[in-house]
Amino acid sequence: MTTTGTDATTAPRTVSRAEYCVIACAEAWRDNGEVLASPMGLIPSFGARLAKRTFSPDLLLTDGEAMLVGLDGTAEGWLPYRRHLTMVTGGRRHVMMGASQIDRFGNQNISCIGDWERPARQLLGVRGAPVNTLNNPVSYWVPKHSKRVFVERVDMVSGVGYDRAEAAGVTRFHRLPRVVSDLGVFDFAGPGHSMRLVSVHPGVTAREVRAATGFELAAVEEVPYTREPTPDELRLIREVIDPKGLREREVRG
Repeated sequence: MTTTGTDATTAPRTVSRAEYCVIACAEAWRDNGEVLASPMGLIPSFGARLAKRTFSPDLLLTDGEAMLVGLDGTAEGWLPYRRHLTMVTGGRRHVMMGASQIDRFGNQNISCIGDWERPARQLLGVRGAPVNTLNNPVSYWVPKHSKRVFVERVDMVSGVGYDRAEAAGVTRFHRLPRVVSDLGVFDFAGPGHSMRLVSVHPGVTAREVRAATGFELAAVEEVPYTREPTPDELRLIREVIDPKGLREREVRG
């Protein structure tokens, strides 16, 4: 497993790790058309707004509660819960969720750490993860890549991965396009729909990603760097979408 592109020691220093993460998240919605982008978290929300302002103008943005919003956050229309659920079950939504744990086949846990009968830590709960993963595309964002998150087997399945969807025969609408972490970008094009490393952020090596992952990770033959933002994308991130620099608090380095 090798890394191509500019050597990590000479990678451009004008673009921060957080900004590469915004770009990587934005790419999850490329060519999605008129679907509801549902980013959960700061960096994913910046990515969705960047995608709509640039290469995916047909995206629909929401305030996360009951309104469709424009690029500046101004309410443009009402999105009642019934209509929201219709979009979910009809596959017209692409969610980017978080993951307290995720395994090689994309099973995600946001419910508890440890045994279900006596968990060591109680988390959010299953929430809408099962319905999301079985009815519309779901990507994931992990701000701190580690073996505690990228695990061999999740303690509880909240979001359904490829192996379990196939075993249950519910693959018609099941799709996990992308996982983005603070180290790199992943898909599920490895053997048996296993997780595959498709790019590392500048300053990171494929070896570092493997060392921080709790299972054997497939990879493209030559792992490239995550793409550079264009000058206009960088301007939008810094001056329009996140002028306060909140992205740098979530991803450091």
